[in-house]
Parts: sequence; structure tokens; C-alpha cells
Amino acid sequence: MNKTELLQKLQDIEWDDFEVKEARSELPKNIWETVSAFANSAGGWIVLGVAQRKKNFEIIGVEKADKIEQDFVNVLRSKNKFNIVISPICKKYKIENKVVIAFYIPSAEKKPVYFNSLQNTFIRAASGDQHASEQEINALYRDQAFGSMSGKIVEGTTLKSLNKNSYRSFRDYLKRIVPELKYNSLSDKDFNHKLQITKNGKLTYGGLLFLGKNEEIQDRFPDFRIDYLEIPGLDYSNAELRYTFRIQEQENLWEYYFALFQRLQIYANNPLHIGHMGIGKEDNKQTNALREGLVNLLIHSDYFSPMKPRIRIFTNRIEFENPGSLPRPIKELMKEDVSLPRNPVLAKLFRCAKLCETAGYGIDKILSWEEFSNEKVLFETTIDKTKVTFMLSKNSKKTLKKGTENVTENVTENVTENVTENEIIDLINKNNHISTTEIAEKLSVSRMTIHRYLEKLKAKGLIERVGADKGGSWRVKV
Repeated sequence: MNKTELLQKLQDIEWDDFEVKEARSELPKNIWETVSAFANSAGGWIVLGVAQRKKNFEIIGVEKADKIEQDFVNVLRSKNKFNIVISPICKKYKIENKVVIAFYIPSAEKKPVYFNSLQNTFIRAASGDQHASEQEINALYRDQAFGSMSGKIVEGTTLKSLNKNSYRSFRDYLKRIVPELKYNSLSDKDFNHKLQITKNGKLTYGGLLFLGKNEEIQDRFPDFRIDYLEIPGLDYSNAELRYTFRIQEQENLWEYYFALFQRLQIYANNPLHIGHMGIGKEDNKQTNALREGLVNLLIHSDYFSPMKPRIRIFTNRIEFENPGSLPRPIKELMKEDVSLPRNPVLAKLFRCAKLCETAGYGIDKILSWEEFSNEKVLFETTIDKTKVTFMLSKNSKKTLKKGTENVTENVTENVTENVTENEIIDLINKNNHISTTEIAEKLSVSRMTIHRYLEKLKAKGLIERVGADKGGSWRVKV
């Protein structure tokens, strides 16, 4: 029989992953490798009494089924062989007058799961059992702290570890965009405490990553960055250039969000709806799906991993790839309204700003891309990383405006932070020799956003820098 026919005979079981073994009269020796692999992955079924011949399955049957079942369960529950207690679900079937036993091995909450020694840690790869690498074992150990690290105190930090401009930008954003938010009326001290940005006068890991100074973040997360590349090809090998655009390094996740979203939204081919009064309104559903994909990456990344969160824009797709596996199989997350973020503090901060869904993984909003773009969304997850891919249509990328000769044109490059080139030029005109930081503070915008605008205005020959790169100021070019 083929796989479909076998599964039909075992129809009361939902199969995500399974492994068949002959086990006519005793437990097969490699069964423990499969137990470890399923427990370290998304779980799966071990079926005893079935032989696989390439793509065909043959019912062999199990002798002394009750004894084999008891021996197997006793080993898993004793902790003599495995480092944790495993409680399998057991099923027994009679097919072609032969007994077949099936055991469901659940995904373990505490990983890695191994037998006899750490070297006997296995994972599922290509529907088979594979020895876990050192990097994969380390990822499994980090997953033991899933959901808890973002709220822990970062020793050696103080309120001075916060980036002043990012912090003020965040608070101003909440007051402007979410005026009804109850936290807006709180003092900075109470605000920080309620949102777990700080604890006992020290930053949490979530607070540091979200609003901290870059040098403070780099001390705890060396080479901290969200890597973004636009690659002119279907893959690296056929691209004429390595990349055509790369996001500059930002201070923290709050700054990264705006820099990344500003670039990503040009790939949303939002339709324009004309109302009965002839007024056009853009449908932002594709943009919202990409925003959810971006925030999903920032919230669920394992920042302690040597891997870095990254976004790759190829000719036909956008890939959001973050270090860290999903806490449950993707099918389960699609079915249920669950909220299991790897970094709950980051999740709360983004949700307060209304930048992502209030519950779960925003799977529905991500999948809305399929409805509104007629292109697929693909999910992949392994022990140490997760990838969400938005497929692109040929006409997804909008034409970007490279600049303008008319300096009085009102150009808004980042609609979320609501600032224009006009405003910056006027401010510099009225405040001779004003610094980048002072411009950011007066316009209630992040310093990194202002920096990007200033560099563009400088390239156009509209303004010039006075003094050193650090500590200098700006003036309108005569």
C-alpha cells in the first residue's frame, strides 16, 4: 500500500510527521533516535509493525504487542535513558489480521531531549533523524528561556542606557497615534515600569533592544543588526549585483522598524479606490500584511543567537528570516488564537503602538497577502530559524522618486513619523547652526530619521555641515 492508503487505515490520527519501523518481536534499536528527534522538533508518530519499501508500505505486524508497548512506555517515563520524562500517546490497530502499534511523541517544552548523553541529541530533517549540530543544540538550550528573557534585568544598565531621542520619539508617537492609551498620562518612571522597559532602575533586555543606545546593545549583543538587502535576481547566484540597496545600521529596534517599513511598503501594490465623490483612497491591506511580517520578525527573533534577523528582497519574493524556531507547529498556530511571543516585552511595546495584532502571531493578517495580492505566503521552520516568504507579482515594486529639483515640494518620506524636507529646511533657516539632535527634538522625530533626511538634503546641495561630524551643526547652503 502507499502512504495515503496506510493513513486511511489509521484515520483517527492527525499525521504531521511519522516514522514506521518493523519491530516484529522487540523494540528496534534506532527507535530512541526517533523519540529524541520528534521531542526536539514538532512531535510525531512512531508506528511499529509496518515496513517501508521505498514509497510502499507493508503491514508486518507486532508480536507480543502489549509487552512491547509496556517496555517502550516504561523507558520513556523512567528518566533512566532520557534526560526528561516523556509521556507518549499510545494507539493499537488491527490491520490485515495483524497488530500495529502507534506512539505519539509530543514536542518537549524543555529541550534538548537526548538519551544516554548530550551527543545523542537528534532532530528531524528531510523526514529523517539526524544528529543535532552544536549550533542546533545551543538553539535548543536557548529555547528553554522562550518567553522569559525579554523581561529579565540587564545588569550594568541605568536609565542613561536609553537612547533619549528614541525614547521621546516613542512616547510622542503613542500620544499622537494612540491618544486613548492609558499609559500616555503616566510619568516616565511609571511608564517604564508598566511596560517593563525598566525594573528596579535597570533596563530589561526588551527595553534595551527596543529603545536602548546602540553601544549599550552592542555590549550585550555583539554585531546587533537587522540585515536588509535588495537583490536583483531570483537568487544569489543569478543576481548581476550582490545587492542594490542595504539598510544602514540603526540605534535600536524602534529605529529599525521605521527604516525597514519605509522601504518595505514600496513593494505593496495597493489598489486605489475611487469613492462616489471622486476622492481616491488607497487600500493598505498589502502594506498591513508586510508590516505584520516585519513586526513578527522583530518580536520573535532569538537575539542571543549568532544568526542575525534578516530580510531579503528578491525579484519574485520577500523573505523574513529570523533566528529561533516557532514554539508550536505552524499548522497549530494557524488553527488557534495563541499568543506565545519569544519576546513578550517587545510584543507589548509594538502592540501599544498599534503596529501589530493584539493577539497570536498575526498569522491571519500575514496570510491576507494571499487574498489581496493573489500570491502565496510560505512558512518554513527548523530547530534554529524561521522563514516567512511573501511571493511577489511582477508589478509589485512601485517606482521610487529619486529626488527633486524643486526644494519647496512637500515630500513626506516616512508617513508614520510625519516630517517633510520643507520642515527641516525651515527649521535650519530659523535656527542657524542647529545640530541633528536639536532638529530631532524640535520635530519630535527620531534622530536616525532626521539623519537620513539631512544626508539627502546635503546630497542635493541644499544644506551643508559646519564643524566636525560629531558635535557639528547644519546650515542652509547659500
